[in-house]
Amino acid sequence: MDIEHLVTMANDIAAFFHKAADQDEATHSVAGHLHRYWDPRMRKQIIEHERSGGAGMSELARNAVQLIAQEQSEVR
Repeated sequence: MDIEHLVTMANDIAAFFHKAADQDEATHSVAGHLHRYWDPRMRKQIIEHERSGGAGMSELARNAVQLIAQEQSEVR
C-alpha cells in the first residue's frame, strides 16, 4: 500500500483519539486501533516508515506506531 495513504490514515485515526484528556490513553487507543484493524503488512510498513524518520506523521501517530513496534519486539 502507498505509504502516503497509510500516513494519512494513521494521522486521521490519531486526530480522532487526540481528544482524549490523557495523551498516554490516546497513544494506546491509536495503537489498539492499528493493531485490531490494520493488516500486519500495513503495520510493518508504517513501522518501517516511522523508523526511517516518519515524514508527515503526527506526534500522536508516531507515538502509537512506536508503541506497536515496541510491543512486537517484546513478543519475539
